[in-house]
Amino acid sequence: MISVGNLSVGGTGKTPVVAWTLRELLGAGRRPCVAMRGYARRRGEESDEEALHRRAFPGVPVVARPDRAEGLIELFGTDEGAAIDVIVLDDGFQHRRIARDLDIVLIDATRDPFGGHLLPRGWLREGVPSLARAHAIVLTHVEHVSMEALEGLAGRLASAAPHALLASCAHTWEAVEQVSPAGAPARSPDSLAGQRLAAVCAIGNPDAFLAQARAAAGPGGRVESIVLRDHAPFTPARVASVRTLCRSADALLTTAKDWTKLGRHALGGASDWPCPILVPRLSLAWASGERELAARVRGVSSDEGSG
Repeated sequence: MISVGNLSVGGTGKTPVVAWTLRELLGAGRRPCVAMRGYARRRGEESDEEALHRRAFPGVPVVARPDRAEGLIELFGTDEGAAIDVIVLDDGFQHRRIARDLDIVLIDATRDPFGGHLLPRGWLREGVPSLARAHAIVLTHVEHVSMEALEGLAGRLASAAPHALLASCAHTWEAVEQVSPAGAPARSPDSLAGQRLAAVCAIGNPDAFLAQARAAAGPGGRVESIVLRDHAPFTPARVASVRTLCRSADALLTTAKDWTKLGRHALGGASDWPCPILVPRLSLAWASGERELAARVRGVSSDEGSG
């Protein structure tokens, strides 16, 4: 069992790290499944993160249930579940009912947990001392902080969790895909320079996404945004607001997670949208610790799906 989780309520870049973990496991010949709560799942629909994992890894079973242990037991009773030899627990650091072999905790480098407050006053689910449970800590979004600030944060985390592996990575836009109207080839983020962009997202910490959008548009471009709370649904009224914003834009830019929801509206009438809809393809650029973390991921013991 591998858990990928947070101290905070979201915005650490967890989904790309879960995807990286799955690729490492599949590359090692393992047979993983994903277990998640399915937060903000609407009746009869997949949650945004569930849909994203299923689309990216069509052969990997996904359990999306509030009671993840019960969902896993049901999965293991099927032929598909009997083949599973490792579970990846998405957002599992606070899920104490399920034992794990590797606990990976993500810290957004732009949001120093040492200065944060616990819910409901702040955005932390747990305090920094809980990092003593972690086997590995990954600092994410390091591209948005100075080397001095990064080294200072890394030093304090090493003191708080002296036995944990410490790794760090940046989130980069590998390419930009046009998802509606479909059919256009993926393009370089540089192609957005000088354009008027509408940026729309409903993620935990939108600052990194908006910063990358502004960097892609450059000094000759413009970015106007609609930012919703994490996991917020795209209601008809919100979709209407997005369409209005698009009328003065060359393209609409949204995240892969948000496209799983917005796409339900866009695909039914793509020709009516005032501009193309673009989704950045994220990749992790590891600054440190990738080799060591990959070795630990590939070396986790078998969960023996039947037990």
